[in-house]
Amino acid sequence: MTNARDPRFARPGHPPATITEFEGVRSLHLGTSWVQGAMRLARPDAIELEYVQMMMMWMLFLPNPRRIVQLGLGSAALTKFSHLRFPQARVTAVELNPNVIAICREHFGLPSDDDRLDVREMDALDFVMDEANHGTVDVLQVDLYDEEARGPVLDTPEFYAACAACLKSGGVMTANVFGDFSNYDKNLDAMRDAFDAVVWLPEVHDANIVVVAFKDAPQIDFAVLYERAADIKRRYNLPAKSWVNGLKEWMRDHAG
Repeated sequence: MTNARDPRFARPGHPPATITEFEGVRSLHLGTSWVQGAMRLARPDAIELEYVQMMMMWMLFLPNPRRIVQLGLGSAALTKFSHLRFPQARVTAVELNPNVIAICREHFGLPSDDDRLDVREMDALDFVMDEANHGTVDVLQVDLYDEEARGPVLDTPEFYAACAACLKSGGVMTANVFGDFSNYDKNLDAMRDAFDAVVWLPEVHDANIVVVAFKDAPQIDFAVLYERAADIKRRYNLPAKSWVNGLKEWMRDHAG
């Protein structure tokens, strides 16, 4: 089922937002066949896509964040999950396309703003470059598609340096690096210049690779991480053990 183009979600100057539904999963599109996010109708507050689940890998290192920022709203899966499951945190989502914000409110269960949730219609670059945001964020989640999904919309050294500047000491960024393979090294090189430590997990879905970038390099104790993963699985039903396995594989492959 594909919805007709609804004028509420097709404001000019931005790609129109539309949805499809198949086997109980509603997907978001921006005027193309590319899936920009998804929600299982029977579990609207769960994170449906595996790579989006992996964007929560910061939970292994920061169990009690106070401020979580999402750059690129998608279908609002990360924003909804963070707002619901981390009641001690303020959650900010930054999205340039007003059609995406409108369709997430109407069809993907994005709640209205409150004293903990702030959804901003603005450019992600403007957000990270604003010095008022520097040193204020515990967790930064970056998933910036355009309608053609060729690669991250923002991928310059300047952008990633500003992302790092937004993080508090001990802060963590997760980023989805996707699209043409030429994008990967460009993004990873820029992140390595900006952050103290950068790791990434094996590709899981349609060339999406999730990168974890640390403001300060953590001490990695896999016994502790597996304990935390078991707790995350029990409390949040996320496949965190596979994240730790991926980190272990990365460290083995990049030792030395």
